[in-house]
Amino acid sequence: MSPPEKRAQILTLCATVLVSTSFPVVAAIASGLDSVVLTLLRFALATVIFGPLVAWKFGLPLPSVKDLGRYALVSAAMVGFFWGMFESLRFTTPLNTATIFTFTPMIAAAVSAVLLKERLKTRSFVALGLGFVGAIWVIFRGNFADLSALNLNRGDAIFFAATVSMGFYGPLVKHLHRGEPMARMSFWILVTGTLWLSLLAGPRLGHVDWAGVPVNVYWGILYLVVFTTVITFFVFQWSALVLGPTKVLSYTYLNPVLVLCIGLV
Repeated sequence: MSPPEKRAQILTLCATVLVSTSFPVVAAIASGLDSVVLTLLRFALATVIFGPLVAWKFGLPLPSVKDLGRYALVSAAMVGFFWGMFESLRFTTPLNTATIFTFTPMIAAAVSAVLLKERLKTRSFVALGLGFVGAIWVIFRGNFADLSALNLNRGDAIFFAATVSMGFYGPLVKHLHRGEPMARMSFWILVTGTLWLSLLAGPRLGHVDWAGVPVNVYWGILYLVVFTTVITFFVFQWSALVLGPTKVLSYTYLNPVLVLCIGLV
């Protein structure tokens, strides 16, 4: 294994731990503000924080219309996922969403096979299947009665759709990357994502009672922006180029286990 691959695996593992903390945080603040507005704030603040860093390190020349189209396509997948997370956790639990999230690698593998002509070896398919079964086994402690008693609801259906959207994200990054610094690509994805969300949230912003929003919602958004958006955004995109989107997303098998551990602390 090459040094970049080792570095990518370590960083992906760290980013996965951060992502697992987002499920309980989102669950704690989802009822305090409209889900689209929450997602807009997350993207907009991440853009403001990330922009100066990228400009200082790599420069920020204005992209062409064609390039903006590339970034907008990738950001649409991200917007779909984050909006679905906020909306779904109004109706379901962090553990349910983390469990559904384990489908992401298999969805990404299917998309990669079509979009990137990426053919997984038999052992890779077996590893994906075993990883999924292993995650479910740990979550329910090997008790199939608990698994059969899992009540799926409207929130779970919303989050499954969000998971499908996330499955497109990694393959799209690899397919549409044109050699620019990954941090710069990440920034413009955040910008176009903010524009998508502005269109969706625009009619709702005037109806928000900002003074009545609980303080913990703002703290939660700040945490999500810094730790589970800016940091993980860059790590996952860079790692997808080094390891491939399917391998990166296979780390999502750890999410339900980590969420379960967080809930026990």
